[in-house]
Amino acid sequence: MHSSWTGELFEWRGPSPFHFIAMTDDDGADLREIANEVTYGWGVIPVRVRIGRTEWTTSLFPRQGQYLVPVKDKVRRAESLAIGDQVKVRLWIEPRNGRPAR
Repeated sequence: MHSSWTGELFEWRGPSPFHFIAMTDDDGADLREIANEVTYGWGVIPVRVRIGRTEWTTSLFPRQGQYLVPVKDKVRRAESLAIGDQVKVRLWIEPRNGRPAR
């Protein structure tokens, strides 16, 4: 599965602050349809992400009915991103057990 959208970069100020971009509701709905096939536990889904020229692997986190893409500091620095920026995200679901996601 491939998805792309533009979303706002925001900070989660928890015990370990991190930055995220939420998937759109439409893309999240599509992902929920295949989530059981691609999760490796707790609803976390392995993905490959590209923002600008930077690509990395990470995991989507389900949170309050949305999926969140974590954005590492290394990526934020490389792409000159700041909290509140509108960011174009490209995402691919990494297949589990060698079977491609729908």
